[in-house]
Amino acid sequence: MGLSALALVSVSALALSGCASSADEADAPAADTAAIISTNGSEPQNPLIPTNTTETGGGKIATSIFAGLVSYNAAGEIENEVAESIESDDATTWTVTLEEGWTFTNDEPVTADSFVDAWNYGALFSNAQSASYFFDNIVGFDYEVDSELTGLTVVDDQTFTVELASPEADWPLRLGYTAYMPLPSAAYDDMAAFGENPIGNGPYMLDGEGAWVHEDKISLVTNPGYDGVRKPVNGGLDIIFYNDQAAAYADVQGGNLDVLDAVPDSAFETYEAEFGDRAVNQAAAIFQGFNMPYYLEHWSGEEGELRRAAISMSINREEITDVIFQGTRTPATDFTSPVIDGYSDSLEGADVLEYNPEEAVKLWAEADAIAPYGDTTFDIAYNSDGGHQAWVDAVINSIVNTLDISATGKPYPTFAAALEDRSNDALTGGTRAGWQADYPSLYNFLAPLYQTGAGSNYEDYSSEAFDGLLREGATASNVEDATAKYQEAQEVLLQDLPSIPLWYSNVNGVSADTVDNVVFGWDSVPLYYQITKG
Repeated sequence: MGLSALALVSVSALALSGCASSADEADAPAADTAAIISTNGSEPQNPLIPTNTTETGGGKIATSIFAGLVSYNAAGEIENEVAESIESDDATTWTVTLEEGWTFTNDEPVTADSFVDAWNYGALFSNAQSASYFFDNIVGFDYEVDSELTGLTVVDDQTFTVELASPEADWPLRLGYTAYMPLPSAAYDDMAAFGENPIGNGPYMLDGEGAWVHEDKISLVTNPGYDGVRKPVNGGLDIIFYNDQAAAYADVQGGNLDVLDAVPDSAFETYEAEFGDRAVNQAAAIFQGFNMPYYLEHWSGEEGELRRAAISMSINREEITDVIFQGTRTPATDFTSPVIDGYSDSLEGADVLEYNPEEAVKLWAEADAIAPYGDTTFDIAYNSDGGHQAWVDAVINSIVNTLDISATGKPYPTFAAALEDRSNDALTGGTRAGWQADYPSLYNFLAPLYQTGAGSNYEDYSSEAFDGLLREGATASNVEDATAKYQEAQEVLLQDLPSIPLWYSNVNGVSADTVDNVVFGWDSVPLYYQITKG
């Protein structure tokens, strides 16, 4: 089966038109192909090594400066990028053939070794890469010791083969994710230094030394050697790391920022009227909830199961999405997203996500009978730079009003600071958690967050039942069987509630009248390379 044989999800493109009408096109000024597009972002958690970049801030940058075997269009469909073909007769052994002529920005050719060496680096246990689990389906992977991916074989400069541990009909679907990007040989001289000034092969590259000003911004310019499917029509990107969404929104209003992909909640009621066809409010592949670490007293075993269910049932999701989010969120019924094939609103156990104050009080009392919660204060940690305070306060109020316990929000100044305590098992309560899909698949919403040992499973959830169903889904011979197993796996999550689902996010974006052709993709990230500035 080649790529054309795969059943792929199709998600409607989210477009901010802002273009001249056909009658005006002849008079419209030509776009400035050297113009720099400014947009919002956040300080990456780690140096920009593709296999160690698993959060949104770093992901936006990594996918701009690297090109993988495939990329995703606005509809969430894959298109060959560096790959000429990806083919298999049995969905177990895949032959990857590269297009000729690709180079990194240091003029080193992109070859089969560029991918195989990068994947082996990412998978090696001692390298402690956060995306290492993306290679666990390749023969030779080991979670506990250093082991080469023996399933990878270089045939020649333009060809390599991949042997999977078991068949995966949709394996190519994941290959546009950052973990699968190639690396130049120079990266291995000093990987930490490389991550601060990466050499890529994508549509953009860093604008020289000092392009990344930590906690401030990163400046990218177009890569003159890139000739792939994401050819930029602008001169580059300034990705500004805002600590306050309201400040970013004010900059768009004033024409000082071109594109914003996260409108602050204070503007939900007015932004569509203000920006007109330069505003978007459409479904995207984003899940939001909050996690409860099992290492905390009162939150494991039977007591923890009762308390998790009680907390979930004490939250009035409908009211919060209407009042706080002005209809820009949809209450969650599972752990994925409505724009992903296989989403369900009728999983067994999903009633735990419904507002039921009477049942919540009953379950909390049953937990107190096991071990009294006493005067312990329940808290939810969140990053202040993400515009989360209003909904955290609303969720806390709903919990307090239902359960009559002491509860509060716990702000961190930045996303990176919040992740540090999560990574170090230093939380004192719940923590805001969300997922913006890496590739359009149910598996991508489940494995990175809840599989034992996964890089984004910061709260160390582990379930043999969940892991087993996930494996069965990943090795299913067809998409329908895989979907059924992933849904069963979610029913395990609904029982355990390592994360308490809250809602699905829409992409709420705006663009200033300084730019045109702004398109938001299936994952809510703008297709930067298409944006023009006249």
